[in-house]
Amino acid sequence: MIRKASLKDIDSLIEITKACAGDMIVKHIFQWNEHYPNRTAFENDIKRKELYVLDIKNTIIGCIVISTFMDAEYLPVIWLTPNKNNSYIHRLAVHPKHQGKGYAQLLMDYAENHAVENNDTSIRLDTFSKNMRNQKFYELRGYKKLGAIYFPKQSEDPFFCYELIL
Repeated sequence: MIRKASLKDIDSLIEITKACAGDMIVKHIFQWNEHYPNRTAFENDIKRKELYVLDIKNTIIGCIVISTFMDAEYLPVIWLTPNKNNSYIHRLAVHPKHQGKGYAQLLMDYAENHAVENNDTSIRLDTFSKNMRNQKFYELRGYKKLGAIYFPKQSEDPFFCYELIL
């Protein structure tokens, strides 16, 4: 079941994202680290009512943020649609021991349906330039790769922006 997150879910989400970061680092994908994602980001997501969790048999195994807020880092990107009525996906994570079972697809289906129900024009997101698995995941869903942006606290390497017109 996918539901809105609450503050009591944050410890589980930190555990999941740390496990994901560790799994990626072993694969030389330095997308997440000790600075990101963090408790403050999740607390802010909950305050804005934008954080959703995937709860299977009372165990949180994944999360996704569905936001209408465009981060400043996205401003230089030449998007396919105007900067209004867009959803932004952040912090999509599935615990490594549950990956490969279609849960990320389920979370993205939920986000895309949410955006359609809210009459959004498009969905935008970014993924790390060295994370080929994520790039393929989004491209197979129809997302178009656009510009590159940087998050200096996360990596010296760029993150690629993607957009799906609804």
